[in-house]
Amino acid sequence: MAEPIDEYFTTTVSAMSPVSATRRGASGGFGDRNAPLREGDLLTVGQALGLFDSQLGSRHLDLAARWLRSRGDGFYTIGSSGHEGNAAVAAALRPTDPALLHYRSGGFFLERARRIPGSDPLRDVLLGVVAAAEEPMSGGRHKVFGRHDLNVIPQTSTIASHLPRAVGVAFSIGRAAKLHVASPWPADAVAVCSFGDASANHSTAVGAINTAIAAAYQGLPLPLLFVCEDNGLGISTKTPAGWIASAFGASEGLEYFAADGSDLSAAFATASAAAQWVRTHRRPAFLHLHTVRLMGHAGSDVESAYRSPDEITADFDRDPVLCTARLLLEGGHLTPTEVLDLYENKRAEVLDLAERVATQPQLGSASAVMAPLRESLDEAAAATPRDLESAGRTTVLRTPLPEDEGPLTLASSINRALLEILALYPEAMVFGEDVGRKGGVYGVTRGLMKKAGAARVFDTVLDEQAILGLALGAGVSGLLPIPEIQYLAYLHNAADQIRGEGATLQFFSDRQYRNPMVVRVAGYGYQKGFGGHFHNDNALGALRDIPGIVIASPARPDDAAAMLHTVAAAAHTAGVVCVFLEPIALYHNRDLFADGDEQWLAPYPGPVTRAQSEVAIGRARTYGDGTDLTIVTFGNGVRMSLRVARRLQRENITARVVDMRWLAPLPMPDILREAAATGRVLVVDETRHCGGVSEGVITALVDEGFTGRLARVTSEDSFIPLGDAALEVLLSEDTIEAAAIALVRSPNVTAVQSK
Repeated sequence: MAEPIDEYFTTTVSAMSPVSATRRGASGGFGDRNAPLREGDLLTVGQALGLFDSQLGSRHLDLAARWLRSRGDGFYTIGSSGHEGNAAVAAALRPTDPALLHYRSGGFFLERARRIPGSDPLRDVLLGVVAAAEEPMSGGRHKVFGRHDLNVIPQTSTIASHLPRAVGVAFSIGRAAKLHVASPWPADAVAVCSFGDASANHSTAVGAINTAIAAAYQGLPLPLLFVCEDNGLGISTKTPAGWIASAFGASEGLEYFAADGSDLSAAFATASAAAQWVRTHRRPAFLHLHTVRLMGHAGSDVESAYRSPDEITADFDRDPVLCTARLLLEGGHLTPTEVLDLYENKRAEVLDLAERVATQPQLGSASAVMAPLRESLDEAAAATPRDLESAGRTTVLRTPLPEDEGPLTLASSINRALLEILALYPEAMVFGEDVGRKGGVYGVTRGLMKKAGAARVFDTVLDEQAILGLALGAGVSGLLPIPEIQYLAYLHNAADQIRGEGATLQFFSDRQYRNPMVVRVAGYGYQKGFGGHFHNDNALGALRDIPGIVIASPARPDDAAAMLHTVAAAAHTAGVVCVFLEPIALYHNRDLFADGDEQWLAPYPGPVTRAQSEVAIGRARTYGDGTDLTIVTFGNGVRMSLRVARRLQRENITARVVDMRWLAPLPMPDILREAAATGRVLVVDETRHCGGVSEGVITALVDEGFTGRLARVTSEDSFIPLGDAALEVLLSEDTIEAAAIALVRSPNVTAVQSK
């Protein structure tokens, strides 16, 4: 079934009369291609013809996608029809400018590819539509606009979730140059991100734009062009007329440009002015491109259910492909016959490609689908921390070296490790709320700004989406970001920056793009004198089910330092997203069994000690060699379990305690070995009973064929209240001890519930 807009184009052009071809060459050619399209236009005839070709390609890709879907060969029909004016934005930018595009960017993508030899963008897009394994960006995992050689970072964005990363990319252009770190983008590059008018209302978009304005207000270079393609609809919901201009047209610190995306010449002139303004001033700008949505939201969208026939057809005359054809016809640069020939020739070219790619094989196994995840984790596990004796180590560290300071607390050990990492990785940056001048709310980053400089250790706006977005953008720009999320509870309102953006990039780019980062998160419960839900959070379920990320959870000071070096190396080498969970209650703890024993302190692991210690990703640490019981735990559970293990000796029960250290991937070989040694396993889990870590550990033991006795103890399925009431829902040592005794002495015990 033909699309109405397709028929309208051919019928309308056929009815047009040729204009006297005053600008055409004597032989009937296109005449002077360098002449302005119209008198006074910035756009030349040659540029207009090239852009028209990109627009035609985009339109016929949309038509072919629906044709493929009708045959059962295609899987993606969200199109760019009505938005082909964004080709003018691509023409206004340089091919070296990093671009983060939304799903209606066919014109932009084809125009950029047209300017860089060596790609076949029509075929590339169609390979994505049919989910072919040969597709050069995602390898058949998703239909994306992206190519590494085009500097188009692929997006499968939820609503506007790529905007925080775009802010990070723009920030990192100048920051990489300031730090003399190699970057994939030129020092005078402009970052560009596109999104729809409906997405502009999302908190992610509003927060990203606010962050850009705040950075510029402080004088920080942030060359970012926001392109809002306003078609007036969010699927079926209308955007109020004038809303985008009202919301963003008068924002202090955000230069505003507006153009009709259906007028190619005007769109090019305005986009060129906007791009030049951003490039010159190194500040953000907002390009409001008025567009029209043709053929509905997607192939499955029945537009007639919420728009009248008159509303739908009224948009046809604003079709940017038709409007560009009119410009070329009215200027005498093409005849109606030539326009139709170009249109039908492009249709034939695209349909021929579609016919051929329809039979291309898709990913045929789980192993093939998951290859980027598997390869990145394998590379991360094999990564080696940098040589700590390399030249320049003491330039930032000075003296005394941390291993010469004597036993340290967990907080001090992390602090020294961060300083070492800043010394070893010139591209590393530590940032977040209060990490700079204050040195963190718990003093963990104290002194780092003074020693490493404000360009590498700095405070951010109080917005976790912005913090993680900055890290995402920095990671793809040649830097090694180490953002801090002040409390675990604060992570949840920004988790999509890890789940939907960070963790998916290698998967959907077949590892061609990577965003290395180490996300430090202060978390867990048991704080004394300060707490409540937002400062004592023990919910990890939202992190543990994200494929491809590494989750470190150190308890001891020496482990924390060594593991921080491990994840820094993993992020740097393999480009993985690493989450480093720090138990707040253990930050400044000094004692283990009795007040004043200082047995929780540990010497900082120096280069030799660290090289010999087992801190590789997925390796646990065992305390003791008890033969009656294996206690598997992590975080605050390590200290509680060691204390319980000593008390169990009075019951003539000997236990070994396994600190998992890594929550993803779980250290199953080590756990299985220690479980087999006793035949009884108690999993001590300070997180919640439902969705907690112990669920995964118990399941993995069963999956691996462990036949001994199993039990677990957890905290309650509750938020954590203020004061001593918290102890009523958090796991206690008494509960651990009772469960351990029951498991060893009661032959029928196979499971122990929560607290």
